[in-house]
Amino acid sequence: MRGESVADRPPRPVWSRDFALFFVARAFARLGDTMLPVALAAGLLRYGYGVGAVGLAMAASAAPFAGLVVFGGVIADRFSTRRLMIGADLARLVTQSTAATLFFTDHVILWQICVIGAVNGVAGAVFQPGVASTVPRLATDIQGANGAIRIAESAAQLAGPALAGLLVAFASAGGVFVAHAGTFALSALCLLLLRLPPAVTGGRAHGGSFTADLAEGWREFRSRTWLWAVILIWCVYMISVWGPTVPLVATEVVQRHGARAYGLINSALGAGTVIGGLVALRLRPRRMLRAGSFALFAFACFPASVGAGLGVAAMSAGAVIAGAGMSLWGVMWATSVQTQVAPDVLNRIHAYDVAGSLAMMPVGQALAGPASAALGADNVLLVAGVMTLVVSTALLSVPAVRNLVRVDGPVSRTRATTGGAPLEPAHGKRVRDHR
Repeated sequence: MRGESVADRPPRPVWSRDFALFFVARAFARLGDTMLPVALAAGLLRYGYGVGAVGLAMAASAAPFAGLVVFGGVIADRFSTRRLMIGADLARLVTQSTAATLFFTDHVILWQICVIGAVNGVAGAVFQPGVASTVPRLATDIQGANGAIRIAESAAQLAGPALAGLLVAFASAGGVFVAHAGTFALSALCLLLLRLPPAVTGGRAHGGSFTADLAEGWREFRSRTWLWAVILIWCVYMISVWGPTVPLVATEVVQRHGARAYGLINSALGAGTVIGGLVALRLRPRRMLRAGSFALFAFACFPASVGAGLGVAAMSAGAVIAGAGMSLWGVMWATSVQTQVAPDVLNRIHAYDVAGSLAMMPVGQALAGPASAALGADNVLLVAGVMTLVVSTALLSVPAVRNLVRVDGPVSRTRATTGGAPLEPAHGKRVRDHR
């Protein structure tokens, strides 16, 4: 198994039995994730806790995830990713079932909810790195597979909050935690039924220490200018755009137009991400990150339309455009990472990607309040719109990012750091110009 090369593998279409199972697993996982904030907010507020407690409970899960996902990448590269993902799902099945029991028995204590969240964060850190390496093992058309998964996750994002609201209304917050636990059970079942091809290691076996593998992952990450440049720029995006946009849009829209309008705009954003995923199934640019960077300009429509005080219809239209642009960027980025990085280090590289991408989001969220107090929420959102244009321009200004040429399959270790030069997939087929 260790010596297998990608060239030895027959082409695998996007829609196979195994990819369908993974598709369903990702859809259910995303459905549960979008239900959880509703359950925590409704449940904790009912038992007398404030908004700060809700934020603490969410942070209890986010902090271990962000802090440990890099180590999860090393573990995923050393052991069976499928077994790790199933184990993580089963761990979260237990924790969420425990949370449901606490709510059903009216025994809700904040520190216990935070401990449950922390365990979920650790499990997520073990689970997430394997997602990136699973896609190339299931489908030859990696971009098409990412586009399909993005559509599934976007559809789940549309349905999750609404379903959680119904469950809270008819079965209390405990019912949401039962449903959330059920999504992990279904995800684990799908992964258990999955027939995953052996991992390709590029001829290298993992015989070093954990620390050595961690250091090697960092060296591989650092050696790719296009990769670390995007993560560095993305930190600016999280601080100046995404971090403040999420809480400020919610506050401004609810205060001006009510919760129903905010739900409509959120649904429009989700619909836009579905559209972006559908476009990504068809659009095959030769320089994927260049196309994705241009698409990212569209996200400026979301914070800017709210900051400008436009009507609900105009804000919804802006949300659709923004969602489509963000979704297209996401598919182009995920596909680039999965095809430009050698398979035997992909889990570690993806872990650095996730950690770097999320690290600055809490900073942006924390600065949203002081910034809006000093400048006004509308002006902060307008600045976020301008910063989206700045970030997109910055991505295009890096030659290694804008000139990176697509490949249609995993590359070998020896060719994975070529940068912007045309690469040849490890399965030996020349890259075709899809413009």
